[in-house]
Amino acid sequence: MSLAGLVTLGWVLTGQAARPAHHAVSLPTDWSHRHVIFTRPSSPEQLARVSDDPRYWQQVSRREQLLRMPAAMSQAEARPGSFRTPVGPPRRMLKPASKSLKRDWAEDLGGAGSIGAVNYPAKFSFATNTATCDAGTTPDYVVFSTGEAGSLTQSTIVAYDNLYTGCPSGTVPTVYWAYDTGVGTIVLTSPVLSLDGSQVAFVESLSGAATLVTLKWKAHDGTVATPSTPTVVTAMSLCPAATACMTLTPLTTSTPTPIDDQTSSVFYDYSGDIGWVGGTGGWLIKITGVFKGTPTEVRGGGFPVQVNAGSSTLSSPVYDHVSKNVFVGDLGGFLYSVNAATGAVTASGRLDFGTGIDDGPIVDSSNGFVYVFSSSDGSANCNPGPVACTAVYQLSTASISGAPKEVTVGNSVASPATPNPAYVGAFDSAYSDSGNATGNLYVCGNTGGSPTLYQVALTAGAFPVSGQGLAIAPLATATVPCSPVTDIPNPNVLGAGLFSERIFVSVPNNGLPTVCLAHGCVSNFISAPWTPNTVKTVGQQILSPNGHVETVIVGGMSADNDSSPWTNQAALTYPDLQVTWIDQGEFGATFVTWQPSFNYVAPLTRIIDPKGYVQVLTTNSPTDTTGTSQPTWNETPGGTTPDNTVVWTNVGLLGTAAMPAAGGTSGIIVDNTLGSGSIGGGSQVYFGTLGPACGTGGADTCAVQASQVALQ
Repeated sequence: MSLAGLVTLGWVLTGQAARPAHHAVSLPTDWSHRHVIFTRPSSPEQLARVSDDPRYWQQVSRREQLLRMPAAMSQAEARPGSFRTPVGPPRRMLKPASKSLKRDWAEDLGGAGSIGAVNYPAKFSFATNTATCDAGTTPDYVVFSTGEAGSLTQSTIVAYDNLYTGCPSGTVPTVYWAYDTGVGTIVLTSPVLSLDGSQVAFVESLSGAATLVTLKWKAHDGTVATPSTPTVVTAMSLCPAATACMTLTPLTTSTPTPIDDQTSSVFYDYSGDIGWVGGTGGWLIKITGVFKGTPTEVRGGGFPVQVNAGSSTLSSPVYDHVSKNVFVGDLGGFLYSVNAATGAVTASGRLDFGTGIDDGPIVDSSNGFVYVFSSSDGSANCNPGPVACTAVYQLSTASISGAPKEVTVGNSVASPATPNPAYVGAFDSAYSDSGNATGNLYVCGNTGGSPTLYQVALTAGAFPVSGQGLAIAPLATATVPCSPVTDIPNPNVLGAGLFSERIFVSVPNNGLPTVCLAHGCVSNFISAPWTPNTVKTVGQQILSPNGHVETVIVGGMSADNDSSPWTNQAALTYPDLQVTWIDQGEFGATFVTWQPSFNYVAPLTRIIDPKGYVQVLTTNSPTDTTGTSQPTWNETPGGTTPDNTVVWTNVGLLGTAAMPAAGGTSGIIVDNTLGSGSIGGGSQVYFGTLGPACGTGGADTCAVQASQVALQ
């Protein structure tokens, strides 16, 4: 074994405290962390490769999982440190949740612009296990681009602190800083953060020319409507103390000629202090010294490089620290692999025949996979049809020129019609916990019809034999696009031993949940996978391989393998060694309201009781009727409620929730993973609304914070 391997194995065996010091404290979270992922290393050698990337350690901190422990170690060795091992006595049941989402706050961004469906805010926590308020010397903050042209009365970028409802100085956020980085300039891509959070980088556009802005902010500087203007310097080393400064690096071709960028967010390589960004004309730009030196566009040695002859606009690039390649798609539907040292370009075959590759790919650095999301595969293989399919492709980071693997996730359209775009999906904790790319990918598909959430099960990196994903939840009643998908595993938010994991996605209008009234809507869904040899507590919920929510009604230890078929019918139970599960049904199943003296003809009718529990009718007789007044509902999962001659069975808290979101949402950023003993409102999600009508009733777009658990 190499010296690097021995040192890395030492980090593994001694735990998180033995991480390199520069990975142990601060935690930036921006768009790029959705696009580079890691599974649990399968060997010390693999761990040595991936652990050179700071994003690996950030994922370990963010998800609080044993990613640093090689998968070859036994479950008995791994179990004591697992976040799924309960601490203290098991709880009897989960706290009842609301059926609808509740935003903690919604702040006006100052105009009717939009940060963009494929873009994200950026969140910085100065300590990974603590939520810090405005009173702290270094408070947590979240950054939003406003999507508005800068002026004396309109900021282009704004940050909020004092984020959490439990902060002593108030329950609403404070503008931490706000800047107009250029009159008339507009930021239409996602910001990224330096490792220590002291700087922010983003691309702004003005009159068809784009500039990379590196910003060193100053606390309590400006507001959305009265922004400050940073001092322009050539390098941050020249920035006066206690002053906000920015560097400006124009994006140009090899001639050089200015290019624009309204589709490609900058990707930051922490190790090399290098920024990668795409632009119009198919140009990929390499910029050195982004945060630590003098930002400079590399001119020579193959850069800047025009990756496509058709000069198609590029989406966001993703740098893979293991293969040393940059992966970027274009609106013509092709993916490109660019050697980061030489600029040598390899092109895939055409992957998208619809809107093009609108979103950056996902790179699994551990297993050497690139995942691309396609609005149309150009085939005629989907039904009813013949029409094309919405697809997810898997390619190798070593070479993307070979035939990709494909799984379909619903229909697209028949040519020459244009489907809705396909945005990035999200992998669950089973995938990242595995040592061999086994788990689930969640993606919003069916780009030619009503958007639908799909589950794609992977086994050792292989797509389902059927070649199709499993539809688990309809999202809207019309043919509309949907946002990128975000998965959030949180081992702490429900309390000791009550592991929670949810997926989040939005639509701009015609949302299905009744709380959204067919308008823009953001929803979350239980996505926690089943895990072997794990203590389960009454009330815990998972999403089964059949796409049904399953609730624990008898707690205990789960089996060491999942060999039996799960149920496909609400209120049926499933034995799992010491555990018993009860089936809540599919996400798309309908609910009715309770009515007095009423005969429910349909078997297994479902209602939601006042505490948010799903109650299933488990009697089926033409003479059975409810009582004259609503019964006292049994709040224990698995318990029954007699209601005159009708019997209802509690199958657990509703496994989904929703909240109105004008025009849908941007990408959704993950916040802390804090326990119940931490500050109130410490585990949140953040997004921007895409349509006018802020939560306060204004006509502007909003920066929004909501909680992770049922977003309540």
